[in-house]
Amino acid sequence: MLQNPIVRIATKTLLPVILLFALYVQFHGDYGPGGGFQAGVIFGSGLILYGLVFEPHRLTRAVPISALLVLAPLGVLLYAFTGVAGIAFGGMYLDYSVLGPDPKAGQHLGIFLIELGVGVTVASVVVLMFTAFAARSRGT
Repeated sequence: MLQNPIVRIATKTLLPVILLFALYVQFHGDYGPGGGFQAGVIFGSGLILYGLVFEPHRLTRAVPISALLVLAPLGVLLYAFTGVAGIAFGGMYLDYSVLGPDPKAGQHLGIFLIELGVGVTVASVVVLMFTAFAARSRGT
């Protein structure tokens, strides 16, 4: 744990901003630069910063490993089921245009769901990798 009060206060101050920026990138990804992968990396990096400054065990108390182990495949399943929903509604795999009342709304919904699945998976896996390496370095 870093005992430097400046780093600790800066982390407490910046962490909400980092996580909020990740959400902005996630939800703005279909209109501009960004998307699920970038948002997932930013969100995961914010959580890793918290773990580096305040000890990894405090990170796993805030975000349990069991939750991460559920969220990682859940994002992949969201991606896959969005693709299968295209088939179920009469289109092809990952054909978003059939998901909404009109093709434009379907495209928007499909891209949103795909990017959300990617973001959840990337953030979960990045934090899981950090916690695995942190546990290994502590010998637990």
